[in-house]
Amino acid sequence: MSSVGRPKASDRRPVRPCAWTAETSRFSRQFGLLRRLVYSPSMTSAIAEAREFDVTLPDGRTLHAFEAGDPSGTLCIFHHGTPTSGVISGRTAEVAAQKGIRVVSYDRAGYGGSSRNPKRRVADVAADIAVLADTCGVDRFRTWGNSGGGPHVLACAALLGPRMIAAASVASVAPFDANGLDFLAGMGQHNLNEFSAAIEGEAPLRAYLEKARREVLSTTPESLHQSMESLLPPVDRRVLTGDRAVAALASMTHGLRDGIDGWTDDDLAFAKPWGFDVDGIDVPVLVLQGGMDLMVPVAHGEWLAARSDRITSWLCPEEGHLSMDSKLAELFEWLLEQA
Repeated sequence: MSSVGRPKASDRRPVRPCAWTAETSRFSRQFGLLRRLVYSPSMTSAIAEAREFDVTLPDGRTLHAFEAGDPSGTLCIFHHGTPTSGVISGRTAEVAAQKGIRVVSYDRAGYGGSSRNPKRRVADVAADIAVLADTCGVDRFRTWGNSGGGPHVLACAALLGPRMIAAASVASVAPFDANGLDFLAGMGQHNLNEFSAAIEGEAPLRAYLEKARREVLSTTPESLHQSMESLLPPVDRRVLTGDRAVAALASMTHGLRDGIDGWTDDDLAFAKPWGFDVDGIDVPVLVLQGGMDLMVPVAHGEWLAARSDRITSWLCPEEGHLSMDSKLAELFEWLLEQA
């Protein structure tokens, strides 16, 4: 296994005690039940065998995390999309192991096993991630995320300074108040409805998301594409099948198991100032965006790519939103090349 990008001894910090869950964690028990009741036998390959643990944050909140891939590899922290969770797919774990990457993901505040952080801004995630990296025993690390995780990747790149080696943001929205960008232009109807509710305020948004949550929890992997129809160009419909659909639904089911707090707070955070300046990013950042994306149109990626000379952009005209996952191995290679 290549040692490129692995943390030096000087990059490691003493490991903080953390509450490792038993092998039959809450998610494992829940997921096993879902498999027996709903999912097909292929689910075992759809979801990684991940180690789960809880981190107690300085304000008393709990951050629930997952670890998979190469346990001795270089640390890459993953930021999940909206409204999913830190559940790691089997494919992500497999590719990470091949590339010598230790993947640690987490449920963002209010999702899955993580406590809510009411009225949070996008910027607030950076402090949580700093504690998570400390718990993993690493000083300097890499990070990536997709969709709703993208702004949180950028927050870490902007705010964690020398701790960040490199970051990659896949299919991220730009700031709602981005100068020269029509934020909603080109989005599918589901996202237009959702962001319109977020603009109106928390009460209308909650009413909208409660109904959406019920639809998510009542669907199956085979019918998931139907519930997202306005957001899926043909290239995304083709990939949202089999293990990919199983993993996507399992991640959403875990993230939304106790309600819509995380989803609500994400949308409200996206629709207000993020709390940092993208132009001020001074670490290597890779921005990836699909030209066919109906969830986050390509104009968002183009806007982000123009913010800083530290940003490299891969704009992929034939890709959508979900199909950008095909770039995962190349994304990992790029992260490892940054020093």
